[in-house]
Amino acid sequence: MSGQELILAIDQGTTGTTCLLVDANLAVVARANQEFPQHFPKPGWVEHEPEEIWGSVTAAIAAVLAKSGVDPARIVALGITNQRETSLIWERSSGRAIHRALVWQDRRTADTCAALRTAGHEEAIRRETGLVLDPYFSGTKLAWTLDHVDGARARAEAGELAAGTIDTFLVWRLSGGAAHVTEPSNASRTLLWPLAGGGWSETLCALFRVPRSILPTVHPCTARFATTRGVPGLPDGLPIHGIAGDQQAALFGQACFAAGEAKCTFGTGAFVMMNTGATPVHSSHGLLTTIGWQIGDQTTYCLEGSAFMAGAVVQWLRDQLGILDSADQIEALAASVPESGEVVLVPAHAGLGAPYWRPHARGLITGITRGTTKAHLARAALEGIALQVADLLHAMSADTGAPLRVLKVDGGAAANDLLMQIQADLLGVPLARPKMLETTALGAVFLAGLGVGLWPDREALKAAWQEDRRFERKAAPAQLEALTKRWRRAVELA
Repeated sequence: MSGQELILAIDQGTTGTTCLLVDANLAVVARANQEFPQHFPKPGWVEHEPEEIWGSVTAAIAAVLAKSGVDPARIVALGITNQRETSLIWERSSGRAIHRALVWQDRRTADTCAALRTAGHEEAIRRETGLVLDPYFSGTKLAWTLDHVDGARARAEAGELAAGTIDTFLVWRLSGGAAHVTEPSNASRTLLWPLAGGGWSETLCALFRVPRSILPTVHPCTARFATTRGVPGLPDGLPIHGIAGDQQAALFGQACFAAGEAKCTFGTGAFVMMNTGATPVHSSHGLLTTIGWQIGDQTTYCLEGSAFMAGAVVQWLRDQLGILDSADQIEALAASVPESGEVVLVPAHAGLGAPYWRPHARGLITGITRGTTKAHLARAALEGIALQVADLLHAMSADTGAPLRVLKVDGGAAANDLLMQIQADLLGVPLARPKMLETTALGAVFLAGLGVGLWPDREALKAAWQEDRRFERKAAPAQLEALTKRWRRAVELA
């Protein structure tokens, strides 16, 4: 390696696509983001138009190359991280989707999950996959698409269709249709891939009515998945060498390589993940057991809990209620009052995930008086985000039997100092915020760089992680206890 090599990372998220160009010293050469529309055809339904996703990817690639001014020939590998569980089905002949992608937030298959639960399948599914029966995951989404698009099941059986999560769709497009692939961190979120690996489960595919023939081949996270062909701005033959789902990529980008290390990504949702090492830990507190990554033949497992609404709550205050003109105004507005005036906001707009798993729950605001202002609502929104995360981490500590020592934080909302202070107060453990908040994209960079040999091992990456700021508990215990009691009462009502 000459030292001039660059890694291109594609971070395909829920509301937009970010591309990063990073050099061998982990310096960001250029960054570009391209948003795309969200579609809500019915209450509880959330869809993405695949062509709009692909357009955001090509636009972000073009923008990052233009900003950097570098010769694309210097790029030695491309890494991908993606919104997980969002899934779609497309034609093998054209690459065109037969229906919009069903987003991870989509709740339309709640009744299907309830029927499978009533039929007694939940415990076996949880034992084999580490997941719960919830519309969050991909299996019921794929089945819904096959059931609701005319002729789709027959076309699938005839070999005309391909399915996958967003990483799979992007590799298909980036490779000119040459590769139908994924890796274990995304596969393990479908309800169709066993924790033990070994291939797509015939039993689970039959139960969820998803033909194995439409599912991708699964490779380790640092494998050479494909090479680019016909992508505007990029040379043909550029290797795609690292893929992981967004939350696993963020854990990897936070250099949480040892068992017991944990992070929370504050994005559209809030996603807590803890490395549990080479052995899966099954939760008795409503958490998920999932695959973190596979490098070579070694698999790392994790415990995970997700709050579906975090940054999305701020977007809701801005777009639906008009309380904010821009999302970054919430910190100053919330800080303008010393506390929330006993207002509690439960961000269950898309149901409640772990540790509750109540898909039919809905958002709730309690404690409003004549003295309630938009500042109180803003502060209650930040508290609601932090209280969800605290619930998840308390459950995680109970499952592992070990107290958390430090929580690494990342994502766009981690730049909100007030939110991070509220979170540190509620947890009672330090929060470590890195200099680079885009650790999801950085995880894709790490995996691609390891795959292509740009860095020798994970120790070299761990040494490069840099802390920006640490948050410690400041709030009085009595204040925190009262807030927690109000939260628990409100959650029961949501």
